[in-house]
Amino acid sequence: MASDDPTLVRVLSYNIRSMRDDTDALARVIRACAPDLVLIQEAPRFFRWRKKLARLARATDLVILTGGATAAGPAILCNLRTTVERTEDVLLPLTPGQHRRGFATAVVRIGGARLGVLSCHLSLRNDERYEQGGMLLDRLAGMGVEHAVAGGDLNEAPGGRTFRRLSDNLQDCWATAPWGGEHTWTRDEPHRRIDAIFASKGIEVVSCGVPEDVDETDLRAATDHLPVLAALRVPVS
Repeated sequence: MASDDPTLVRVLSYNIRSMRDDTDALARVIRACAPDLVLIQEAPRFFRWRKKLARLARATDLVILTGGATAAGPAILCNLRTTVERTEDVLLPLTPGQHRRGFATAVVRIGGARLGVLSCHLSLRNDERYEQGGMLLDRLAGMGVEHAVAGGDLNEAPGGRTFRRLSDNLQDCWATAPWGGEHTWTRDEPHRRIDAIFASKGIEVVSCGVPEDVDETDLRAATDHLPVLAALRVPVS
């Protein structure tokens, strides 16, 4: 999927498991994908979390856009093609006894296109996850942009009602233009697609999937999820 087309925006969504695995392999995977935007889940959230995330950004020739502990785990990295208009980290309502969830969000310009961006990691609980899916859609609608992309670890496969709620309102990029591998969770059977990238209806999805031209050893060593990479053509505004 590599391209020199300046109109394409390359978006990577990746659960990095708090950088508890092989961080050198993680950096190599991200660099190999050559993303403009990286929508991270499970960024470091505790001791020296800013330094850890900054180290990953430096190792991948990217910069921190927003998120981390301030969004309860989701974060966004970007390259120098990206002009940042604004950012906001959003903490979602806390269910007692459950993990705090949040969204990392931003409005950016890349190659003349204005784009809303959201990284998420939804709940393990069905009811809470469904409510968070609605909050995600509301957040995108309230960003004041015509075009938006959201990505993350949904903790749910495409047949689930939260996944359907999102795909009824946004383009499921894999379903629209599948490329590479499908399943992002392969540590047990059955393999599942629980990580996804969604785009608003006006965006052209060129391709989306788990990249197959990345070193398999690095993919296995970097974290327990596989990354999702989408090439999107966003109308210039």
